[in-house]
Amino acid sequence: MELFFTGIAVLILVAVISLFINDQNNKLKFTAFGVSVAAITVIFAAIKKILMPDIMHLELNFGSVLNSVTFSMDNVSAFFVIFIAAMSAIAIIYSIGYLAPYVKKGKNLSIHCLFLCMLTASMLLVVTVQHSLMFLIIWEIMSLSSFFLVIFEHEKKEVTLAGIKYLVYMHISVIFLILFFALLSVNSGSYDFSSFVNPLMRNRGLANLIFLLGFVGFGIKAGFVPFHNWLPDAHPKAPSHVSAMMSGVMIKTGIYGIIRAVGFCQIPKLTLIYSVLFISLLTALYGISYAAVQKDIKKMLAYSSIENIGIIGVGFSIYLLASYYGQNTIAMLALCGCFAHILNHSIFKELLFLAAGSVYINTHTKDMEMLGGLIRKMPITAFGFITGSMAICALPPFNGFVSEFLIYLSFIKSLAINNITVFIAVLFSFAALAFVGTIAIVCFTKTVSIAFLGEPRCEKSINVLHDSPKSMLIPINILSLACIVLGLFPQFIFKYTLKPVSTLVDVPFYAQYFSFLAKISKYMIMFVVLTTILCLAKQLIFKRSAITNTWGCGYNKITSKMQYSAASFVHPFVNIVKPLFKRTRDVKKAKGLFPMEAHYETKVDDIEEAYLIQPLVKFDESFFSKFEIIQNGDIQQYIRFGMIFLVAALVIAVIVS
Repeated sequence: MELFFTGIAVLILVAVISLFINDQNNKLKFTAFGVSVAAITVIFAAIKKILMPDIMHLELNFGSVLNSVTFSMDNVSAFFVIFIAAMSAIAIIYSIGYLAPYVKKGKNLSIHCLFLCMLTASMLLVVTVQHSLMFLIIWEIMSLSSFFLVIFEHEKKEVTLAGIKYLVYMHISVIFLILFFALLSVNSGSYDFSSFVNPLMRNRGLANLIFLLGFVGFGIKAGFVPFHNWLPDAHPKAPSHVSAMMSGVMIKTGIYGIIRAVGFCQIPKLTLIYSVLFISLLTALYGISYAAVQKDIKKMLAYSSIENIGIIGVGFSIYLLASYYGQNTIAMLALCGCFAHILNHSIFKELLFLAAGSVYINTHTKDMEMLGGLIRKMPITAFGFITGSMAICALPPFNGFVSEFLIYLSFIKSLAINNITVFIAVLFSFAALAFVGTIAIVCFTKTVSIAFLGEPRCEKSINVLHDSPKSMLIPINILSLACIVLGLFPQFIFKYTLKPVSTLVDVPFYAQYFSFLAKISKYMIMFVVLTTILCLAKQLIFKRSAITNTWGCGYNKITSKMQYSAASFVHPFVNIVKPLFKRTRDVKKAKGLFPMEAHYETKVDDIEEAYLIQPLVKFDESFFSKFEIIQNGDIQQYIRFGMIFLVAALVIAVIVS
């Protein structure tokens, strides 16, 4: 653990030193370099843990309040540490190019660099701390540092509102987590994680209640429906590298918390397992449905993160279900799929957010309807986004295919469990996840075709001259390569996830699955080689052939107005699932024989936001506005209120005594 804490010390040192660097470009470069060094250090520590059988731990004394606090790293912690460190470093390197236009405008990045380091350090510490009070302190540091990163452009009202909404949700989460840890600590008589398990073995009713509190508290951070509402607002408003860190990495700390909750409480009762499965399926369906209808490219990716959290939850639910019935092989496959998707989602979602940020920094818009034709001007960004899109749609030979394949394999194996309820639940889950995959393909086909193909739809797209700077493109290339390499060698992802899985379930004989995935790997490599040969042959054969335009239906020149819009692309899907959406239309009909202007625009609102959150906010505003007279700026009246309060307090004290 000494090596791990060396990395944490480097992060804190970099955060402090960056405050005293005056040149903003150098400040960013120094922060990126320092975080990279820290990331390499903690990754070495995590790899060292994975290679050794014993758990690494370190005890620190924090005085009379917290006493002795243990930080330890088992295989689960090491798994999270590796991708948290790697993904955070890549995102911060990307920020050098992304924030360059803000530096030119005179933006001071001192606070931003400070909180980038703090967020990275807090995420690493939260997956290693073994003390409930210290966990809550670090959890709060993580929430606050990400809040300040979200409101980077705080001069914009909508950014500040999104940040406040995020902070409110995070503190609702903390309320549930305080109750979760309070019950654990009171029941065990200790704040240490290692003392939580045994007392709960004797009280399964309390264990189920504690698991429920933990699932809600950590589920809010992860973005499960109906606790998701902060995510589609906060992620699009944050800078793209921050969105990548939050969506690709930070929300996974919520999944980590749920995994630990099961470790404390053991497998919950069957009703809770089915509830988690239902919420996970609802999350996946809800997330991808709303992702498909978005015009804002970053909001689409935010809803897609909700979908993928649902997929992770489905894999975890099947693990719980299989463990309840004592089916270790099924539990292993489901949990391997769950961990594999945690890793894979962090890679391809960070890739997609970084590519979307590259588009935004060049076009100054996130609206897909304003984009088009960018593949010719931004080929590397387009390649990265297309790679990430195919990975997130679970298409072979990309890494997203591996994790979803393992989850589907666990579905198939689960059908052998001799229970009709399990059979129906698994069959429904299989169908629901297949439907989610179908809509994901529709969603990302729409995004790629509208944003990168066709003709530019406005001046912002036309005026793009070249791709982003190298500091932005190198991280995109690294993540694209990771999606391809991990997809081509699924057997190694499976073997890598067995380490954390073995901490939670007895791993049975797995060599047959490893060899099966190795065969799939061979076929995918052959497919890639064959496709590459055919593409090269096509280039050589048709290199000198004349290119002619197809018949344009009598039009002399095709314009962008003749292309599909993002809304029209998904219109058939929206009509199928109308009850899921609240749609508003802005229509200006064409009039006259030769109409000069016509306008049609649809907007889709989140039904939870429209029918639950907004009415609550309006009620709060209406209720508290009645008390505005109290805060009127009159100092004498404030003194009067203070005197009334003191007299009332004295009277109550006398009555009580």
